[in-house]
Amino acid sequence: MKSINERLDEILPKITNTSFRENKGLGNEVGYHIFDYEPEYEMLVRNHIEFLKERVKSDTTNQRINEFDLYEMVLEILDEKGYLQKNFVMEQKKDSEYVLNATRKSLRLTLNNDLIIKYIADRVQQNDIIFITGVGKVFPIIRSHVILNNLFKAVKQIPVVMFFPGRYDGQELRLFGEIKDDNYYRAFQLVDY
Repeated sequence: MKSINERLDEILPKITNTSFRENKGLGNEVGYHIFDYEPEYEMLVRNHIEFLKERVKSDTTNQRINEFDLYEMVLEILDEKGYLQKNFVMEQKKDSEYVLNATRKSLRLTLNNDLIIKYIADRVQQNDIIFITGVGKVFPIIRSHVILNNLFKAVKQIPVVMFFPGRYDGQELRLFGEIKDDNYYRAFQLVDY
């Protein structure tokens, strides 16, 4: 079994490989990849993502890593819509479940006008590699399989890597290694163990 550092070191050669960009070998499916890791390595993974973004930016391949932190996106969208402060007030008056449901509705998750998907689609360019982060921070507002199931409509053939604090076995996502997110079959493990 590889260490977390060995697995992180395999990301750069993998994402800069031409076949990764062109989604070769995936049966012309959208190139979705998951880098799963033990939650205790969260800060190490975050630091490595910053390294990868700088390294790819300075490369001559004309690629760019476009990181989307789901938690930060939710805060920004709610703030732009004027809902963020209302959520704080609502949480004092109602229970957390009520606020979670209200937040999900205001984000229009899984609808045709899903604000998270729109946010990503509006900010992505053809030569990007999309990194989805913040999966653990945004739980339980957003479930990772919901993003993966709906993102393909908006980004077409742009490769996506979701950094997942938990386990992905090629079929099932387990957030933090314990919470069953849902079955998801379209993604490939970015780096094996």
